[in-house]
Amino acid sequence: MRRSVLDLNDYLPYLINRVGSAVAVRFTQERLAAHGLSIVMWRVLAVLSTNGAQRQIDLAGLTSIDVSTLSRLVTRLVHTGLVTRSRSRASSREVVVALSAKGRALVDRLIPVALGYEDVLSRRLAKKDLALVKQTLRQMYANLRGSRDGK
Repeated sequence: MRRSVLDLNDYLPYLINRVGSAVAVRFTQERLAAHGLSIVMWRVLAVLSTNGAQRQIDLAGLTSIDVSTLSRLVTRLVHTGLVTRSRSRASSREVVVALSAKGRALVDRLIPVALGYEDVLSRRLAKKDLALVKQTLRQMYANLRGSRDGK
C-alpha cells in the first residue's frame, strides 16, 4: 500500500503562506502594532490610499476581507480617526469608506516601510523574475476564485 506524502518544503500553498505570514508578522511587530493596526487593517488603508474612497462592498472585494469582518474593521478604523464612513449619494443603503487626513498621513509614512519588505523579499531576483512571480500569483488567485471546489 502506497503512503501519501506531502513535503511542505515543496508544497506551493505552504510556501506562499510561509512568506506571507513572515512578512505580516514582521510588519505588524515592527510598525503596525505601534499604531494599533493589524495587517488586515493595513490592507484596508493601503487599498483606500491607492483606489480612493470605496463602497464598503467593493472594499471587501479589493481587500479579500469578508463583508461582516470588514464592517467591524471599518468601525475600529473610524474610531481611531483613520477613515471616515458615510452614506453613498447613489443609495442610502450603501456605505462609502475613505481615508481621513490622519489616515493619509499614516499611510504615507508606512508605504515606504511596506515597500522595504518587498525589497527584502525580492533581493537577488531579477526584475523580470519578480514580475513573473507577481503575474503568476495573480493568476493562481484568479484560478482559485474561478473554482468552487479548489480543484
